[in-house]
Amino acid sequence: MPRNVPRSHTLAALARWPVGITLTSWRYMWRTTPMRRREISAEEPRAAPPSVPPEFDGDEVQRSEDGSGPLFHRRYRITIAEAGLTGAEVMAKIQADPNLVAPTEFARFEMTRGKDGAMWINDEYIVHMPGPWNGPVRVAEVAEDSFRLVTLRGHLEAGQIEFRVLEDDDLVFQIQSWARSGDVLSSLLYDRLRMAKEIQLHMWTSTLEQVVRLSGGSRRGPLSIETHRFDVDG
Repeated sequence: MPRNVPRSHTLAALARWPVGITLTSWRYMWRTTPMRRREISAEEPRAAPPSVPPEFDGDEVQRSEDGSGPLFHRRYRITIAEAGLTGAEVMAKIQADPNLVAPTEFARFEMTRGKDGAMWINDEYIVHMPGPWNGPVRVAEVAEDSFRLVTLRGHLEAGQIEFRVLEDDDLVFQIQSWARSGDVLSSLLYDRLRMAKEIQLHMWTSTLEQVVRLSGGSRRGPLSIETHRFDVDG
């Protein structure tokens, strides 16, 4: 079952909303990081979301079929040159504390089930956002090079998101999601007005930039953001 956040923590998050919204809006308007964006309307999803392992606790999970509006498969990707850490070292640090790369003035992870300093299947977090909502998630999979989160009841989205590091001559870090909006209002804000979509893009591309800093390397080329939109019946 999802764990409740202490009232004092909720009040502290409420107090940060005005500052978080102001900083997020300012940084979004004045960002100069080069990005390559592509959005495709598809007749079927490019790839299905991964299945969850047998030991995953499916209680109160908000799957994509529970959501509203189109299904979006999004991939945010950055190449890192001359990193001072290996891919496994970068991933281990993020798993130990996701806030090392989260844009914390806008989105902060708070563990509500599990032990600080590590990440295991069925651990849970609340992602505090600058608005009248929280984003409860549960860890569905953990590996040396990746981890995956599934949304829980009450989240603005319904689906999964994966964080993965790939290692070749350079490091490549990618964030990949398969999700629909959690309800009709969220779908309106995300797909029609595009407000939530741009906020989400700012959040995850800011995370990629933080990953570069954590690795000790430098960005090679622009950030890549690719979106496949698939209309779902029902």
